[in-house]
Amino acid sequence: MDLYSNLKQGERGAWVSIISYVVLSTVKFIAGVAGSSEALKADALNNTTDVIASVAVLIGLRISQKPPDDNHRYGHLRAETIASLIASFIMAAVGLEVLTDAIGSIYSEEAQTPSPFTAFVALASGIVMYGVYRYNLRLSKKIGSSALRAAALDNRSDALVSLGAAAGIGGAIFGFPVIDTITALIIALLILLAAASIFKEAVYTLTDGFDEEEGEALAHLATSVPGVIRLKDFKGRMHGNMIFIDLTVTVDPSLDVVESHRITEQIERRLQKVKPLSTVLVHIEPEFQKKP
Repeated sequence: MDLYSNLKQGERGAWVSIISYVVLSTVKFIAGVAGSSEALKADALNNTTDVIASVAVLIGLRISQKPPDDNHRYGHLRAETIASLIASFIMAAVGLEVLTDAIGSIYSEEAQTPSPFTAFVALASGIVMYGVYRYNLRLSKKIGSSALRAAALDNRSDALVSLGAAAGIGGAIFGFPVIDTITALIIALLILLAAASIFKEAVYTLTDGFDEEEGEALAHLATSVPGVIRLKDFKGRMHGNMIFIDLTVTVDPSLDVVESHRITEQIERRLQKVKPLSTVLVHIEPEFQKKP
């Protein structure tokens, strides 16, 4: 297991996303203004939020690579989660701005028909972002990075948004200009939903939330180790991609220190086999039979 090396490799995916988003958001915004497409401009603003989110992931990956120090005994792995939380607020602000502009355009006196070339720009953007999604997904599987996988899924969402914008622009070109504005509304809602999802996940992690089913599976794995009589306590929490597990098991009180320690090592090995990026702390207690 080389967690910090994986984080370093993950920076490549973040940079690919940043460069792609900067180029595409610039091209789409210019094309949206020139071609009178609200949907394409909204899609461009959506990509600006993704630039911010990708930069936040990059900064988080950089800070997370700092080793533990006197003030951060568990390391700096939660820096990425904090950056994601900040990015969710920025995304929500931009989403509200896009929503406000789209609603305002509905009540405008004239609804302009977008230029056909804006549909091609949106379509090309969707194809490019799908390529970025495939790259980041493949890299996330290679290095086992859940953060990069989340970024890849965000890339896929942006590809779908761009393809949706192309469809909306196409409808407007064929005589229904309001479809372009409605598509902008949908894009705004997608931005807000993405922001809410990132916010929820970040808060869940920062408040030491841990999946109940995963905890039960790991607890069952610990109790299956020969010599373990009972599981008294189990706690799990996430620090970036790292899982910290603390558990207490009881054993036969007649066991000596060496035998008890061997049981803790077996528990650690079994849990780390299914969760390589984990730190397991096992506390052993004697199991005394209660007198009747």
